[in-house]
Amino acid sequence: MTTDTVDSSKNGETRRDFLQLTAVATAAVGAGAFAWPFIDSWSPAADTLALASIEVDLSPVKVGQAITVVWRGKPVFIRHRTPKEIQEAEDVDVSTLRDKQTDEERVEKPSWLVMVGICTHLGCVPLGNKPGDPHGDFGGWFCPCHGSHYDTSGRIRKGPAPKNLVVPPYEFLSDTRIKIG
Repeated sequence: MTTDTVDSSKNGETRRDFLQLTAVATAAVGAGAFAWPFIDSWSPAADTLALASIEVDLSPVKVGQAITVVWRGKPVFIRHRTPKEIQEAEDVDVSTLRDKQTDEERVEKPSWLVMVGICTHLGCVPLGNKPGDPHGDFGGWFCPCHGSHYDTSGRIRKGPAPKNLVVPPYEFLSDTRIKIG
């Protein structure tokens, strides 16, 4: 009789261990099934991923013209600068600037300026990319909301904006094609 009691005691522990393991495994699978949609929601949406980078054909943009494209939901200004605009941007004494950047640090090719068209003060879109727009005191862009003036390199020269217009990551794929992002 002692042997039967020991055997049933061993079987009881084995069953109890099995039930505990099964309960823990079921709880883990349930927690994973519950958590996965929440964690997956942190991933960028498909439309955002599609806009992670864009290619822009620059061939129709003549010297002195500017275009606006949308990248990641933001306006990006692309200006085909004139020799005069390039010279003005290069002649600026960087020590007089609030956000000290040379023109060479802001462009890959001097004739093309690419930057996010959002004022660094409060997020307005500066004027100066369309024909007839005011270009501010320095021939670049002007934010009429609060009076920020940017030069022909997109650097803040006057007004409340603390930083230059942001240059997004971009590369030239050819002489007439760039990839932003």
